[in-house]
Amino acid sequence: MSKYTIIILSLLLALILAGCRATVNFPLISATQALQEQVIEGEGKDKILLINISGFISSKKQSLSLLSKGPSLQEEIREALQKAEADHAIGGVVLRINSPGGTITSTDIVYHEIMRFKKKRNIRIVASMMDVAASGGYYIAMAADEIVAHPTTITGSIGVIALKFNVEGLMERLGIRNETVKSVEMKDLWSPFRASTKEEREIIQAIIDRQHDIFIDAIKRGRKSLTEKDIERLADGRIYSADQALEAGLIDRISYLDDTIESLKRYLNLEKATIITYRRPGTYSGTIYSGTSSPSPRIANVLSIGDKAWISEAGIHFMYLWMP
Repeated sequence: MSKYTIIILSLLLALILAGCRATVNFPLISATQALQEQVIEGEGKDKILLINISGFISSKKQSLSLLSKGPSLQEEIREALQKAEADHAIGGVVLRINSPGGTITSTDIVYHEIMRFKKKRNIRIVASMMDVAASGGYYIAMAADEIVAHPTTITGSIGVIALKFNVEGLMERLGIRNETVKSVEMKDLWSPFRASTKEEREIIQAIIDRQHDIFIDAIKRGRKSLTEKDIERLADGRIYSADQALEAGLIDRISYLDDTIESLKRYLNLEKATIITYRRPGTYSGTIYSGTSSPSPRIANVLSIGDKAWISEAGIHFMYLWMP
């Protein structure tokens, strides 16, 4: 036991014996701090920014630690791009995508923010797909000038899904009855406590079809080499390996992340460049692969407890998500 520990314990004991009431505050949850530039590797005044888009894409706060949460993915991407706008040493951006997708609105917001940044700065953006870049993950890649997949990437899953569990039978077995009171017929549309009517399914299907069209429009803008007929054929929800995606024209080439960065440097006519990313204070990226957790598209993840327990919220959730 160090002398400092003995002194602290002695002071605490003295306070207790003296009958003093003392309150000691230890901040367990610190305020979220702004993103800061962190050099990953390389050197030189010219920079290439690596942005990580990983996990389920939503407006939910992200866990920074066991006791604290930070901005959502869509908030963090906007913050990073705003910071990059002011740094004219950044000549190119690599989007490292590792996501099975997410909610349609959050996915579209991230896509919109990248497109806005690209229009304002007019610099090259390359999407580098890792384990999974499916559905909403592929949608976001449409904002890039070039799409590169890792040799083992799974992509595709172009489409929309709205999940519902019909627990009516379970409730009957438990002796629980639904007694919802509503002012109009469609007020409990998509209720999990009963089977949906034909008219209700038609309403939901019409919305899903429109959201699917928005996805298709993004692909038309991002993959000009594909005809409308090609896109319609490919956009049936199926997933593709990297080889299949390349053959279909969904991606531009297959390469590793380090080779993708080197290729971007050559495109920008840079002999050397500093590879940077943005991180919160207290976090660290040692290599270009730091922070690439493997996202699982399993339904268990969607139903998990914690910051991903969005399925327990009331309402219908429309998603660009690969969820086998």
